Amino acid sequence: MAHSLESLVIRHTHRLPSPKGSAGDGAGAARQFDAALTSVGFKLSAELLERLSGLSEAAVVHLARRTLRIVSEMVGDHVRHNSYFIDFPANVPDTEAFWMRCVAQALGDEKSRGTVLAQLAHGALDLLSLPTYGRYQHTYEEMIAAQDELVASAGDRVTVLHLGRDLEEELTALYLTLAGSTTPLGEDDLRDLKALAERCALGPQPESIPVRENRAVINEARIAIGADLLLDTVTDVLRLACALSGGDVTLREQTRFRALSRPVRRALLAGLDAVVAANPAKLADVHAHREPFKRLGERLHPHEYPRWPHAADAFAVARGEKVARSFESRLEKLLDEFDVRGAVRLLESAPGRLFRALDLLLRIATDEERDAVVAAAVRVAPEVSGRVVLSVREHFHNRERETDEPRVFVNRRGRGWVAPDVRPPVAAADRDRLIGALDAEMRRRLPAPRRLLLDPDVLDVALPLSGRATAAGLGVLPRGSLSAVDGEQLRFFVYWKETEQRTDFDLSALLLHADYSTDSWLSYTSLTAVGGQHSGDVTEAPEGASEFINLSLDRVRSTFIVPQVNIFAGEGFEEVEESFFGFMLRDGRQKGRPFEPRTVRMKSELRGAGRVALPLVFRRGDDGRWRAKWLHLYLKGISAANRVEENQMSVSKVVRAIVEREQLTVRYLTDLMSGDTTTVDLLDGGPVPDEPVMYIGLERPEGLHPDSQVITLENLRDLIPG
Repeated sequence: MAHSLESLVIRHTHRLPSPKGSAGDGAGAARQFDAALTSVGFKLSAELLERLSGLSEAAVVHLARRTLRIVSEMVGDHVRHNSYFIDFPANVPDTEAFWMRCVAQALGDEKSRGTVLAQLAHGALDLLSLPTYGRYQHTYEEMIAAQDELVASAGDRVTVLHLGRDLEEELTALYLTLAGSTTPLGEDDLRDLKALAERCALGPQPESIPVRENRAVINEARIAIGADLLLDTVTDVLRLACALSGGDVTLREQTRFRALSRPVRRALLAGLDAVVAANPAKLADVHAHREPFKRLGERLHPHEYPRWPHAADAFAVARGEKVARSFESRLEKLLDEFDVRGAVRLLESAPGRLFRALDLLLRIATDEERDAVVAAAVRVAPEVSGRVVLSVREHFHNRERETDEPRVFVNRRGRGWVAPDVRPPVAAADRDRLIGALDAEMRRRLPAPRRLLLDPDVLDVALPLSGRATAAGLGVLPRGSLSAVDGEQLRFFVYWKETEQRTDFDLSALLLHADYSTDSWLSYTSLTAVGGQHSGDVTEAPEGASEFINLSLDRVRSTFIVPQVNIFAGEGFEEVEESFFGFMLRDGRQKGRPFEPRTVRMKSELRGAGRVALPLVFRRGDDGRWRAKWLHLYLKGISAANRVEENQMSVSKVVRAIVEREQLTVRYLTDLMSGDTTTVDLLDGGPVPDEPVMYIGLERPEGLHPDSQVITLENLRDLIPG
């Protein structure tokens, strides 16, 4: 258990909890540990190396083994990455010549000859019927022996592991950070919070837990130890019941409620009763989730507990036996009557809901009414969460650009689609007043550090307004972020391992012109297009499988490169035992295996609703330099046989909608923070200041003053004010 908790700390903070062990001369073992880390793109900070050197050799070796397992998994090196073509990227054949070779080999095999001849007689051939197609023809060890050794490059990734505090202190700090997050967490982070809550529920707690899903998993841990529950809405109780049944606390998916023990039923009913007794108007919130409440009532048996009548009222509302007029129904009536002023008065009691309705209100209001709408928004702005303020600020910034670009929609599970934008414009004066007011509100909430130290590479990272706009992994940026791509060879990879049925993932790359029309593609049907190479089609993965695409960026003449993972057959991204995507960068002289962990720039888990994954897009600028824009999208696709040739139009539309949209970035917040009393420095490779700073960057540099506030990718959400 301690080892898994240690893994949480390393993955989330890139800190190694303060090592324990007997004193001794572990300097040699520490240097060997550091060298072993280098092979997977990590290294020890000077402070951590010094601490390890003072421990015994046995203690260092024990720690090194644990840590190497953790970081190897972070970068995707915990599995064996084989390639269908043993020499990849060298000697990749022409597609048709390769297929003909497979046919010739099948005709020479007595077992397959008859089947192949029969197919050829009918003018169609199933590649899967060829014995040598889609299945590795060599072992992993044979592939390794055929590859040249990787030559180290100054451009290889180096991720520094820093010295942390004691494990208990690190776990408490991580728990407080995740529990008190001002933005929703992704599924993996929510799972980590659950593990931490089970350990930290009786310890220090954050001042507030603004995200309801976080509150649900914390309440699950609290109910197990008999602690008071954190409930202030009826939906909090429903989410907790979902957590206790192993269901979805986001309420996106239907939960099958389990039979609950009598003490748990009493705790839920007592909590629900207290919420409604304190504010009977909250009964109206039941309408949003009537069916789940009805099913929950069947499990809780509220009629057996007459001492909690207010709890019974909630289930009566769900069954339609008691009237509780919902907020939404009252608002809908006012909007149907075009009573904008009445709608605004109602919405002022729910500031967040008012902000989400601003665009609609401004479109249907008269000139005088628009003034009232904007004035109300300015009045309630201090009561709206920072995440919502920033989301609305980004929304109106993009409304300013009157173009024919379609709207892109992305649901909570990453499913993306586009639709024509048929909304009338918002008046420029109203938009500008709102933007100015929202900027002022953000400036008021943000800290004014005496000294701000910035890594320039972080400035174009999109603000993480939701943990669901990214994916778990290493070097992963939020959707809409821009990052430089510095390297001559760009290589994508996908790995998957099926759970039960034969599963075939296909890695492809769609190349688009500047107008988003198709130029060409690389896939199993086009192995060597545009001077690139595909590693070969693998059609099953009982022991795990990998596919790669290699591109020389100086040979690509297209404007966009869109890697994608298509599910051709079998299990979905959320059904396979494991699946992840990433990319590597190498200089032109570097050889090495198809997968070399220290060249990996990004590795992200593939877990989304859809049959086509679009992790990111690469765009060549007018200066000839390439940059990545992060997508984290899934398209619905079709149930089987998804191929780049068939989905190129839908992919192009979604990519265009995301690329043309402008996100609020870290630069926006740091500009607001850079007031008259703040000194702003850019990290330029020189020594860091010897005084406390607020540092914002992709990774923590060495030598920062211990009293510095540090914001990196791992805790970027802390930038978002509450």
